[in-house]
Amino acid sequence: MLKGLIFDLDGVITDSASYHLAAWNQLAQEIGITLPPEANDALRGRSRMDSLNVILQYGDQVGKYSQAELDELAERKNKAYRQSIKAMTRADVLPGMLDLLQEAQQQGLRLAIASASKNAPTILHNLQLEDYFPDIVDPETLKHGKPDPEIFIAAQNLLGLNADEVISFEDASTGVAAIKAAHQFAVGIGDAQVLHQADYIVPDTAALHLDDAEAAYHHQLQGS
Repeated sequence: MLKGLIFDLDGVITDSASYHLAAWNQLAQEIGITLPPEANDALRGRSRMDSLNVILQYGDQVGKYSQAELDELAERKNKAYRQSIKAMTRADVLPGMLDLLQEAQQQGLRLAIASASKNAPTILHNLQLEDYFPDIVDPETLKHGKPDPEIFIAAQNLLGLNADEVISFEDASTGVAAIKAAHQFAVGIGDAQVLHQADYIVPDTAALHLDDAEAAYHHQLQGS
């Protein structure tokens, strides 16, 4: 029986993913790395240090920096990102998501955020969505980033639910892989080829409707 929903934040609730990518691309250029277009998907859903490592791999700069220098680079990116998200408002909630959250709340479903972003509470505050999400996984408490399932298992535990009692939403291939590794029902939002591991896929949030996702979830549950 469905009892809860777990959401990635960037690219699912709001397009803060674009702010992240812009900040990472800026940092990459500052250290002499030009990222290819496919780097965008590789960076989605990853922790800050994992993302930095991806960038360094593209530029053949792995091992070039000390840990202190890596920390400084990551903080430089995050400073630019934090500055950019100050302008976010309720208008930055992605199409259809506010209706979905309201419907979920009316159904009595419990909601949680499973985002690698340490700025999730700030973003939810700016979006005026705090009341929907009393449960937010603190990425500081995690040992592994996506595609490891740890963050989705942590969200599930915050809700006090089992894996077969939740639907989880992601826009990144690493996130979908993490959901499936946690044995949860995965809804992918974006390119069907990139998110092929998901159980149910929509091209964007405007095409995402809770009743359709629930129908797909129940169909799989009955077939298992």
